[in-house]
Amino acid sequence: MKTKFDNHRQTTKILFTLALLLIYLCGSAQLKGGHILGAMGLQSGTQTPENTLSVYVPGYFYTASSLRDANGDKALANPDLTMSITGAGASYVSDFKIFGANYGATVLIAFAANTIQGNSVNATNSLALTDTYIQPVQLGWHNKRADFVFSYQMYLPTGKFTAGASDNSGLGMFMNEFSAGTTLFFNDKKTIHFSALASYEINGKKKDTDIKTGDILSIEGGLGKTFYMLNAAKTAPTGILNAGLIYYLQYKMTSDKIPVPIIGIVEGDKDHIGGIGAEINYYHIGCSTSAGFRWIGEIDAVNRFQGNTFFLTLAHVFSFKKK
Repeated sequence: MKTKFDNHRQTTKILFTLALLLIYLCGSAQLKGGHILGAMGLQSGTQTPENTLSVYVPGYFYTASSLRDANGDKALANPDLTMSITGAGASYVSDFKIFGANYGATVLIAFAANTIQGNSVNATNSLALTDTYIQPVQLGWHNKRADFVFSYQMYLPTGKFTAGASDNSGLGMFMNEFSAGTTLFFNDKKTIHFSALASYEINGKKKDTDIKTGDILSIEGGLGKTFYMLNAAKTAPTGILNAGLIYYLQYKMTSDKIPVPIIGIVEGDKDHIGGIGAEINYYHIGCSTSAGFRWIGEIDAVNRFQGNTFFLTLAHVFSFKKK
Protein backbone atom coordinates (compact mmCIF):
# COMPACT_ATOMS: atom_id res chain seq x y z
CA MET A 1 0.00 0.00 0.00
CA LYS A 2 1.38 3.41 -0.96
CA THR A 3 1.58 6.06 1.69
CA LYS A 4 1.20 9.81 1.29
CA PHE A 5 4.99 10.02 1.58
CA ASP A 6 5.43 7.64 -1.37
CA ASN A 7 2.98 9.61 -3.49
CA HIS A 8 4.70 12.85 -2.59
CA ARG A 9 8.12 11.42 -3.46
CA GLN A 10 6.83 10.17 -6.83
CA THR A 11 5.32 13.56 -7.58
CA THR A 12 8.63 15.21 -6.72
CA LYS A 13 10.44 12.90 -9.12
CA ILE A 14 8.07 13.71 -11.97
CA LEU A 15 8.23 17.45 -11.36
CA PHE A 16 12.00 17.33 -11.12
CA THR A 17 12.42 15.46 -14.39
CA LEU A 18 9.90 17.64 -16.19
CA ALA A 19 11.69 20.75 -14.96
CA LEU A 20 15.01 19.39 -16.19
CA LEU A 21 13.42 18.53 -19.54
CA LEU A 22 12.16 22.08 -19.89
CA ILE A 23 15.67 23.41 -19.28
CA TYR A 24 17.05 20.92 -21.81
CA LEU A 25 14.61 22.15 -24.44
CA CYS A 26 15.95 25.62 -23.79
CA GLY A 27 19.36 24.24 -24.79
CA SER A 28 21.57 24.72 -21.74
CA ALA A 29 20.97 21.98 -19.15
CA GLN A 30 23.76 19.82 -17.84
CA LEU A 31 24.21 17.78 -14.68
CA LYS A 32 27.33 18.33 -12.61
CA GLY A 33 29.85 15.68 -11.52
CA GLY A 34 31.87 15.42 -8.32
CA HIS A 35 35.33 16.30 -9.68
CA ILE A 36 36.40 19.73 -8.40
CA LEU A 37 38.38 21.54 -11.08
CA GLY A 38 41.34 23.48 -9.70
CA ALA A 39 42.20 20.98 -6.98
CA MET A 40 45.30 19.99 -8.98
CA GLY A 41 47.84 22.22 -10.70
CA LEU A 42 51.64 22.31 -10.77
CA GLN A 43 53.26 18.85 -10.54
CA SER A 44 49.83 17.19 -10.68
CA GLY A 45 51.53 13.97 -11.85
CA THR A 46 53.80 13.75 -8.80
CA GLN A 47 53.10 11.89 -5.56
CA THR A 48 54.31 13.41 -2.29
CA PRO A 49 57.42 11.82 -0.68
CA GLU A 50 57.15 8.42 0.98
CA ASN A 51 56.61 7.92 4.71
CA THR A 52 54.72 11.20 5.06
CA LEU A 53 51.28 12.14 6.32
CA SER A 54 49.87 15.43 5.03
CA VAL A 55 46.97 16.99 6.93
CA TYR A 56 45.37 19.78 4.94
CA VAL A 57 42.54 22.30 4.83
CA PRO A 58 41.30 23.27 1.35
CA GLY A 59 39.41 26.41 0.48
CA TYR A 60 37.55 26.39 -2.85
CA PHE A 61 35.61 29.35 -4.22
CA TYR A 62 33.86 29.52 -7.60
CA THR A 63 32.03 32.49 -9.05
CA ALA A 64 30.05 32.26 -12.29
CA SER A 65 30.15 35.28 -14.60
CA SER A 66 27.83 33.85 -17.30
CA LEU A 67 25.88 30.82 -18.49
CA ARG A 68 26.89 29.65 -21.98
CA ASP A 69 24.63 27.87 -24.48
CA ALA A 70 25.38 25.17 -27.07
CA ASN A 71 27.09 27.75 -29.31
CA GLY A 72 29.23 29.14 -26.51
CA ASP A 73 27.21 32.38 -26.46
CA LYS A 74 25.86 33.97 -23.30
CA ALA A 75 22.50 32.46 -22.40
CA LEU A 76 22.51 34.38 -19.12
CA ALA A 77 24.83 37.20 -18.09
CA ASN A 78 25.80 37.87 -14.48
CA PRO A 79 23.94 34.94 -12.86
CA ASP A 80 25.15 36.08 -9.42
CA LEU A 81 26.07 32.51 -8.47
CA THR A 82 28.91 31.46 -6.18
CA MET A 83 29.92 28.13 -4.66
CA SER A 84 32.39 27.44 -1.85
CA ILE A 85 33.87 24.31 -0.29
CA THR A 86 36.09 23.76 2.73
CA GLY A 87 36.85 20.86 5.04
CA ALA A 88 39.69 18.76 6.40
CA GLY A 89 41.67 16.01 4.73
CA ALA A 90 44.61 13.69 5.18
CA SER A 91 46.92 12.01 2.67
CA TYR A 92 49.42 9.27 3.50
CA VAL A 93 52.21 7.89 1.32
CA SER A 94 54.01 4.75 2.52
CA ASP A 95 57.24 3.01 1.56
CA PHE A 96 55.23 -0.09 0.62
CA LYS A 97 55.77 -0.91 -3.05
CA ILE A 98 53.25 -2.15 -5.63
CA PHE A 99 54.68 -2.68 -9.13
CA GLY A 100 57.62 -0.52 -8.07
CA ALA A 101 55.37 2.35 -6.98
CA ASN A 102 54.78 3.80 -3.53
CA TYR A 103 51.29 3.15 -2.16
CA GLY A 104 49.24 6.04 -0.80
CA ALA A 105 45.68 6.95 0.22
CA THR A 106 43.64 10.12 0.84
CA VAL A 107 40.38 11.12 2.53
CA LEU A 108 38.57 14.47 2.58
CA ILE A 109 35.53 15.41 4.68
CA ALA A 110 34.10 18.54 3.06
CA PHE A 111 31.40 21.15 3.59
CA ALA A 112 29.83 23.12 0.73
CA ALA A 113 27.67 26.21 0.34
CA ASN A 114 25.47 27.01 -2.70
CA THR A 115 26.15 23.60 -4.27
CA ILE A 116 25.81 23.73 -8.06
CA GLN A 117 23.80 20.69 -9.20
CA GLY A 118 23.65 21.64 -12.87
CA ASN A 119 22.98 24.76 -14.89
CA SER A 120 20.60 26.25 -12.35
CA VAL A 121 20.90 29.56 -10.52
CA ASN A 122 18.68 28.20 -7.75
CA ALA A 123 21.42 27.00 -5.37
CA THR A 124 20.83 28.31 -1.87
CA ASN A 125 22.19 25.92 0.75
CA SER A 126 24.30 27.30 3.59
CA LEU A 127 27.57 25.57 4.54
CA ALA A 128 26.72 21.90 5.12
CA LEU A 129 28.26 18.45 4.84
CA THR A 130 28.74 17.54 1.20
CA ASP A 131 29.87 14.34 -0.53
CA THR A 132 32.93 12.61 0.96
CA TYR A 133 36.06 12.04 -1.13
CA ILE A 134 38.04 8.82 -0.55
CA GLN A 135 41.09 7.75 -2.53
CA PRO A 136 41.89 4.21 -1.31
CA VAL A 137 44.60 3.62 -3.92
CA GLN A 138 47.31 5.94 -5.19
CA LEU A 139 50.47 4.64 -6.81
CA GLY A 140 53.45 6.90 -7.47
CA TRP A 141 56.64 6.32 -9.45
CA HIS A 142 59.68 8.63 -9.34
CA ASN A 143 62.29 8.65 -12.12
CA LYS A 144 65.16 10.97 -12.99
CA ARG A 145 63.25 13.05 -15.56
CA ALA A 146 59.64 12.07 -14.95
CA ASP A 147 57.18 11.15 -12.22
CA PHE A 148 54.04 9.08 -12.78
CA VAL A 149 50.91 8.60 -10.72
CA PHE A 150 47.82 6.38 -10.93
CA SER A 151 44.86 6.43 -8.56
CA TYR A 152 41.29 5.33 -7.94
CA GLN A 153 38.95 7.55 -5.98
CA MET A 154 35.28 7.54 -5.04
CA TYR A 155 32.79 10.17 -3.95
CA LEU A 156 30.31 8.95 -1.34
CA PRO A 157 26.83 10.61 -1.34
CA THR A 158 26.98 11.85 2.25
CA GLY A 159 25.59 15.30 1.47
CA LYS A 160 21.88 16.12 1.70
CA PHE A 161 20.00 15.43 -1.53
CA THR A 162 16.31 15.48 -2.42
CA ALA A 163 15.21 15.50 -6.04
CA GLY A 164 14.02 18.96 -7.01
CA ALA A 165 15.23 20.71 -3.83
CA SER A 166 17.17 23.98 -4.06
CA ASP A 167 19.13 23.47 -0.82
CA ASN A 168 20.96 20.22 -1.64
CA SER A 169 24.53 20.05 -0.31
CA GLY A 170 25.41 16.83 -2.16
CA LEU A 171 24.88 15.41 -5.64
CA GLY A 172 22.95 12.36 -4.46
CA MET A 173 24.97 9.79 -6.40
CA PHE A 174 27.92 7.44 -5.98
CA MET A 175 30.85 8.38 -8.21
CA ASN A 176 33.87 6.32 -9.29
CA GLU A 177 36.95 7.99 -10.78
CA PHE A 178 40.24 6.77 -12.22
CA SER A 179 43.25 9.08 -12.71
CA ALA A 180 46.64 8.84 -14.38
CA GLY A 181 49.26 11.49 -14.95
CA THR A 182 52.87 12.53 -15.23
CA THR A 183 55.22 15.36 -14.35
CA LEU A 184 58.08 15.89 -16.80
CA PHE A 185 61.31 17.57 -15.65
CA PHE A 186 63.43 19.51 -18.15
CA ASN A 187 66.68 19.68 -16.17
CA ASP A 188 68.66 17.49 -13.77
CA LYS A 189 67.75 19.59 -10.74
CA LYS A 190 64.02 19.11 -11.53
CA THR A 191 63.35 22.82 -11.19
CA ILE A 192 61.51 23.27 -14.51
CA HIS A 193 58.50 21.00 -14.99
CA PHE A 194 55.30 20.36 -16.92
CA SER A 195 52.45 18.16 -15.67
CA ALA A 196 49.18 16.64 -16.85
CA LEU A 197 46.69 14.54 -14.88
CA ALA A 198 43.69 12.94 -16.62
CA SER A 199 40.68 11.80 -14.53
CA TYR A 200 37.68 9.83 -15.79
CA GLU A 201 34.53 9.97 -13.65
CA ILE A 202 31.77 7.36 -13.88
CA ASN A 203 28.54 8.40 -12.18
CA GLY A 204 25.71 6.34 -10.70
CA LYS A 205 22.01 7.20 -10.59
CA LYS A 206 20.81 10.00 -8.35
CA LYS A 207 19.10 9.03 -5.11
CA ASP A 208 15.45 7.92 -5.49
CA THR A 209 15.49 8.66 -9.24
CA ASP A 210 16.62 7.10 -12.52
CA ILE A 211 18.51 10.27 -13.47
CA LYS A 212 22.12 9.59 -14.44
CA THR A 213 24.90 12.10 -15.00
CA GLY A 214 27.16 11.33 -17.96
CA ASP A 215 30.80 10.29 -17.66
CA ILE A 216 33.25 13.18 -17.30
CA LEU A 217 36.88 13.58 -18.40
CA SER A 218 39.00 16.19 -16.59
CA ILE A 219 42.60 17.17 -17.44
CA GLU A 220 44.66 19.39 -15.11
CA GLY A 221 48.27 20.47 -14.82
CA GLY A 222 50.74 23.27 -15.30
CA LEU A 223 54.13 24.57 -16.39
CA GLY A 224 56.24 25.83 -13.51
CA LYS A 225 59.56 26.64 -11.91
CA THR A 226 60.88 25.54 -8.51
CA PHE A 227 63.00 27.90 -6.43
CA TYR A 228 65.00 26.87 -3.34
CA MET A 229 65.15 29.56 -0.66
CA LEU A 230 68.50 29.46 1.18
CA ASN A 231 69.48 30.47 4.71
CA ALA A 232 71.57 33.55 5.42
CA ALA A 233 74.80 31.60 4.99
CA LYS A 234 73.48 30.09 1.76
CA THR A 235 74.47 26.64 2.95
CA ALA A 236 71.04 24.97 3.20
CA PRO A 237 67.52 25.54 1.89
CA THR A 238 64.87 26.88 4.26
CA GLY A 239 61.95 26.67 1.88
CA ILE A 240 60.74 25.57 -1.53
CA LEU A 241 58.75 27.90 -3.78
CA ASN A 242 56.79 26.73 -6.84
CA ALA A 243 55.24 29.16 -9.30
CA GLY A 244 53.86 28.96 -12.81
CA LEU A 245 50.94 28.76 -15.21
CA ILE A 246 48.19 26.18 -14.69
CA TYR A 247 45.24 24.94 -16.74
CA TYR A 248 42.26 22.64 -16.74
CA LEU A 249 39.93 21.09 -19.31
CA GLN A 250 36.70 19.18 -18.73
CA TYR A 251 34.48 17.30 -21.18
CA LYS A 252 31.19 15.43 -20.75
CA MET A 253 32.00 12.16 -22.53
CA THR A 254 28.53 10.57 -22.45
CA SER A 255 25.18 12.33 -22.34
CA ASP A 256 23.15 12.84 -19.18
CA LYS A 257 20.13 10.53 -19.07
CA ILE A 258 16.85 11.84 -17.68
CA PRO A 259 13.76 9.58 -17.83
CA VAL A 260 10.53 11.47 -18.47
CA PRO A 261 7.07 9.82 -18.31
CA ILE A 262 5.61 9.02 -21.75
CA ILE A 263 8.50 10.68 -23.62
CA GLY A 264 11.15 8.19 -22.44
CA ILE A 265 14.87 8.83 -21.92
CA VAL A 266 15.99 12.39 -22.67
CA GLU A 267 19.68 12.97 -23.40
CA GLY A 268 21.12 16.48 -23.31
CA ASP A 269 23.95 17.93 -25.37
CA LYS A 270 27.40 17.38 -23.89
CA ASP A 271 29.20 20.28 -22.19
CA HIS A 272 32.86 21.27 -22.00
CA ILE A 273 35.06 24.02 -20.59
CA GLY A 274 38.66 25.17 -20.38
CA GLY A 275 40.59 27.37 -17.98
CA ILE A 276 44.01 28.96 -17.60
CA GLY A 277 45.55 30.74 -14.63
CA ALA A 278 48.42 30.86 -12.17
CA GLU A 279 49.64 29.09 -9.04
CA ILE A 280 52.11 29.87 -6.30
CA ASN A 281 52.88 27.62 -3.35
CA TYR A 282 55.51 27.64 -0.65
CA TYR A 283 56.79 24.88 1.65
CA HIS A 284 58.66 25.92 4.80
CA ILE A 285 61.12 23.14 5.60
CA GLY A 286 61.64 23.99 9.27
CA CYS A 287 57.91 24.12 10.05
CA SER A 288 56.98 21.30 7.63
CA THR A 289 54.08 23.51 6.54
CA SER A 290 52.90 24.58 3.10
CA ALA A 291 50.49 27.13 1.68
CA GLY A 292 49.29 27.35 -1.92
CA PHE A 293 47.03 29.56 -4.00
CA ARG A 294 45.55 28.92 -7.46
CA TRP A 295 43.43 31.11 -9.73
CA ILE A 296 41.92 29.93 -12.99
CA GLY A 297 39.87 32.03 -15.40
CA GLU A 298 37.53 29.89 -17.48
CA ILE A 299 37.25 30.06 -21.28
CA ASP A 300 35.42 28.32 -24.15
CA ALA A 301 32.47 27.09 -22.07
CA VAL A 302 29.65 25.26 -23.87
CA ASN A 303 26.36 24.34 -22.14
CA ARG A 304 27.57 25.35 -18.70
CA PHE A 305 28.58 28.20 -16.43
CA GLN A 306 31.79 30.12 -17.09
CA GLY A 307 33.60 32.06 -14.39
CA ASN A 308 36.61 32.08 -12.08
CA THR A 309 38.00 29.42 -9.74
CA PHE A 310 40.05 30.19 -6.63
CA PHE A 311 41.73 27.48 -4.55
CA LEU A 312 43.66 27.94 -1.30
CA THR A 313 45.35 25.04 0.51
CA LEU A 314 47.07 24.95 3.92
CA ALA A 315 48.88 21.75 4.95
CA HIS A 316 51.19 20.33 7.58
CA VAL A 317 53.44 17.40 6.72
CA PHE A 318 54.43 14.75 9.27
CA SER A 319 57.48 12.72 8.27
CA PHE A 320 58.01 9.14 9.44
CA LYS A 321 61.35 8.62 7.76
CA LYS A 322 63.97 6.91 9.84
CA LYS A 323 66.83 9.25 10.65
